[in-house]
Amino acid sequence: MEKNVLQSIAGITVYPLISFAIFFLFFIGLLVYVLIANRQHLHSMSQLPLEDETETLKSHLDPDELC
Repeated sequence: MEKNVLQSIAGITVYPLISFAIFFLFFIGLLVYVLIANRQHLHSMSQLPLEDETETLKSHLDPDELC
């Protein structure tokens, strides 16, 4: 029954193509981001949950602000 309902809608065949294109472009974009990302930045971001709060604040402040 659902198949008949969906077939009666004009232009319904374009929606699966649009959803696949969005899905495909998202993961291609994510792959490009991972390949060109700065490795040092990714490593420092991965260490943030493991640092103490004071270490995090010191590493993100300018040296002039610490005085």
